[in-house]
Amino acid sequence: MKENNFVPIDVYNFAQLSGGNVYKSLVITSKRANQLTTELKEELTRRLSEFAPSYDNLEEVAENKEQEDISKIYERKPKTTQVALEEYIAEKIYWREP
Repeated sequence: MKENNFVPIDVYNFAQLSGGNVYKSLVITSKRANQLTTELKEELTRRLSEFAPSYDNLEEVAENKEQEDISKIYERKPKTTQVALEEYIAEKIYWREP
């Protein structure tokens, strides 16, 4: 069973990074998490496409050890929401208001 790596954060300090608005801080981190998710999906798709068969026959689907290993590597990576929160708290995210 996986252990939960999330730690409680101080909501007051979290909100202060965006001028005191908790919801604004949440929107900023959620948008960053979405960006990270998109990048991760594109990278995974690109790596798995190298092993895609040139034929389109469902009866001859074979398990590929390399594909399994790549998938397991991506499963072990930290969640994008956690990475986005850590980046936000470390003030590594740039945002601007329209």
